[in-house]
Amino acid sequence: MHGEYKIPGGKLVVVDVDTEGGALCRARVAGDFFLEPDEALDAVNDALNGAPADTDAAGLAARVDAALPEGTVMYGLTSEGIAIAVRRALAHATDWTDYDWQLIHEGPQSPALHMALDEVLTAEVAAGRRAPTLRVWEWGAPAVIVGSFQSLRNEVDADAAARHGVQVVRRISGGGAMFVEPGNTITYSLSVPEALVQGLSFQDSYAYLDDWVLDALGDMGIRAWYQPLNDIATDQGKIAGAAQKRIVGPEGRPGAVLHHVTMSYDIDADKMLDVLRIGREKLSDKGIKSAKKRVDPLRRQTGLPREAVIERMIESFRGRYGLSQGKVTDEELTRAQHLAITKFSSPAWTARVP
Repeated sequence: MHGEYKIPGGKLVVVDVDTEGGALCRARVAGDFFLEPDEALDAVNDALNGAPADTDAAGLAARVDAALPEGTVMYGLTSEGIAIAVRRALAHATDWTDYDWQLIHEGPQSPALHMALDEVLTAEVAAGRRAPTLRVWEWGAPAVIVGSFQSLRNEVDADAAARHGVQVVRRISGGGAMFVEPGNTITYSLSVPEALVQGLSFQDSYAYLDDWVLDALGDMGIRAWYQPLNDIATDQGKIAGAAQKRIVGPEGRPGAVLHHVTMSYDIDADKMLDVLRIGREKLSDKGIKSAKKRVDPLRRQTGLPREAVIERMIESFRGRYGLSQGKVTDEELTRAQHLAITKFSSPAWTARVP
């Protein structure tokens, strides 16, 4: 069995391993990481051999840590990363390059239709009728998108939203409310087969699916990192938030994962604070006193037009994994339009948590 894991901000770890009698055997760890002394690699392999095959990632990492020679130095490598690569091997996880990725980047659409497209396209990936897809959004109207489990009245000032012409919609994923305006936001979705994140914990899957965009930002001169559970940050502030939803596949098929990210290219902080009820409790664990400091726009950090930032992100993804031009099919659009009206524009859904 073969597993690979790119450690966020680090190097690639490759593990080949077999099992016999319910235990790991013939484990071989490799990769482009740095490890000193040389005998530490043998210690890692020996620590994995003999471990029960159902040992979770934390247990495997603990075995590796206990076996490392005193003074071991790992650069671009962690015991947790080794353990995740093992779990991915045992789960027969796939890799990004195993797929023919499609890009969807179409004209502006309504907030409700964007919510519906996420659900429909990811369900199509789960059903095996659509290739894994990167969809870049264009917003047709300003909006607040609340998380699936958030209280509407606690998060949004309805009067302020109406005064500013801001539509309010609820997405199918969890997480916090996002404030977006056309031209000021970069939003994208990944609709991926469940096999791509096999062997990863929920938290690790966020880091794994965000890794490519960290490299893209790095190419634009921004040193960004994944900040658990679902943020992308720089030393000047948060620049993006992610959310996920698992979608069950048809009977007999594995499911799919929706991973979508909203990045602030520019932001009207005063308007955002007028519409969103960002309370002291939410800010209390951030070590800051003002919500204005929570989001730092990409425009200032890159000096690039929004369209150029998007194009560089797309090209970075294409260079790593390949990416061909795709589109929303007529059938997918028809289903999404129906959902946009019957579900995502429905008060019953939008205010399902009042």
